[in-house]
Amino acid sequence: MSSPSSSSSLSCPKKMITLKSSDGETFEIEEIAALQSKTLENMIDENCADTPIPLPNIEGKVLAKVVEFCTKHAEVGVDAESLRAWDDEFVNVEHNTVFDYILAANFLEIPTLLDLACRVVADMIKGKTPDEIRKIFNIKPSPEEEEEVRRENQWAFE
Repeated sequence: MSSPSSSSSLSCPKKMITLKSSDGETFEIEEIAALQSKTLENMIDENCADTPIPLPNIEGKVLAKVVEFCTKHAEVGVDAESLRAWDDEFVNVEHNTVFDYILAANFLEIPTLLDLACRVVADMIKGKTPDEIRKIFNIKPSPEEEEEVRRENQWAFE
């Protein structure tokens, strides 16, 4: 039996999974990389990965980065130190992008990406006052909430 691809040095072709983002973009990912996601692993195990897998909660620009992350983490022979440096560079992005990584990693159940992105957010707020944290996350309390906090903590406003 001959391999359909003569350029491949492996005896069998790599199994590819197709993912479809919420905005209709499609991405190919090797099955070995996709297995970093518990969600995708379950779909593969249930034979639901033969057609493009729709991911309605993840935009194409974020899914592209998730595929890149999983592919990098599936590479064989990457030493821990260079992977850590790569991870640090991967999450050196705007706050909103880190939040998108968290949502995608949570939806796809990718613990390594979720832990990495959450660590960035934890470092972001470490040592900050509540007002500074509200500003980072663009949290504006409603007038009712603010009044309730002032009433419950009157001593702090005296």
